[in-house]
Amino acid sequence: MQIKQYYLGCLAHASYLVIDEASKLAAVIDPQRDTEQYLADAEAQDVRIAHVILTHFHADFVAGHLELQKATGAAIHLGAQAEADYEFEALRDGATLRMGQTRLVCLETPGHTPEGISVVVYDDAVDPDVPHAVMTGDTLFIGDVGRPDLMASIGVSADDLATMLYRSLHEKLLKLPDTTLVYPAHGAGSACGKNISTDRFSTIGAQRRTNHALQPMSEAEFKQLVTVGQPDAPRYFAHDALLNRQQREVLDEALERELRPLTFGEVCEGTEDGAQLLDTRSQDEFARGHLAGSTNVPLDGKYANWAGSVLALDRPVVLVTAPGTEREAALRLGRIGVDAVLGYLDGGIAAAGEESVLVQTTERIRPDELERRLFAVQPPNVLDVRTSEEWAGGHIEGAWHVPLAHLEQRCAEVPVDEPLVVVCRSGYRSSIAASMLRRLRPGLPAVIDLAGGMDAWNAAGKASVVPGAAR
Repeated sequence: MQIKQYYLGCLAHASYLVIDEASKLAAVIDPQRDTEQYLADAEAQDVRIAHVILTHFHADFVAGHLELQKATGAAIHLGAQAEADYEFEALRDGATLRMGQTRLVCLETPGHTPEGISVVVYDDAVDPDVPHAVMTGDTLFIGDVGRPDLMASIGVSADDLATMLYRSLHEKLLKLPDTTLVYPAHGAGSACGKNISTDRFSTIGAQRRTNHALQPMSEAEFKQLVTVGQPDAPRYFAHDALLNRQQREVLDEALERELRPLTFGEVCEGTEDGAQLLDTRSQDEFARGHLAGSTNVPLDGKYANWAGSVLALDRPVVLVTAPGTEREAALRLGRIGVDAVLGYLDGGIAAAGEESVLVQTTERIRPDELERRLFAVQPPNVLDVRTSEEWAGGHIEGAWHVPLAHLEQRCAEVPVDEPLVVVCRSGYRSSIAASMLRRLRPGLPAVIDLAGGMDAWNAAGKASVVPGAAR
């Protein structure tokens, strides 16, 4: 038996290929939507992918179960409580999938979602009585457990799910031997938990000792722990949870339709009809020249996460990219189910022409220049778009605080009496925020981006206040 983990850093997502060498059969658990790596590895080992298992309806990415089924004919397996538009085989508690000397046994572990399952892996050639590993999906992470509040949007209460989660952990997963390897569906940086470790795997015994949510406590104390202080869920989460239930277009079909070069005139026509302009170039490139009304979400960061958080999911998208990166930009949107891409500006921003009235620039300044302006007769306003935790760790005195995840809803609070300098940790989120503000608050006299963010500000030895409250 072999288990291979695939880790997609930009979405903090882990998926798995389980191979039984004797039978030449394999199963993929919680696949990402672009599935070439599973197919290539299966072909290299001369095995057939016979099963695709989703531990639950993921909210933070669109899974590749339909893509793998189309490519291989594999059966799709979901928990017994799942309801979906496509054909699948329901796995009840104790249901077993056999692949030669490898057994995959279902544990129903609701809590993060009602239909959640975990998959216990046995290697009968080594020990048929002791499980080798368990794929825990979003029920148990390394250092944390899945949040129970994401289903509130479809009418399932966080309180009820937290009760289910407590029982799934204590009556199912913690009954496994301490030596059982734990392979979760997410790592640090995922919004599906608040304290997830950077470790990619662990054991039941190690988690029993070190995981803060598995320490001795009452059910009421556990429910308080897992329902308070969770990070903001990106806008696209509900969209993806629904897509993972539906029959939909597979990724290759979407990309074939989307990767269409558009003339500058066609881009303008698209925006007049309501399309959004998404500029995926770096902050510096965007600042030097971009189309008016563009939102900048650079490819070199948590692109899909932030694009899915700031784009309107009910409107089409036109891409403005660095030439040669069009497919990557569309592919990474496809991973979160943003398939309404009309095409990309052929030739990039240069196709608009340097003299076009639709091309704007954004001023970016360094910490020394911001400090000088703050001590001028008419200082600019400063807007900090970091999280509340980052803000509490130190911020520029007198700054306003609106986390980027809340900016669209709270943009009316942003002052327009003076130029505005936008600040984040590194300069990535501030470029997103600055582009949004120019679109949402046209009355602002100027929107300026602090290059390097608070990292650069602190490295330059500039003063910050701790903790301080937002105005």
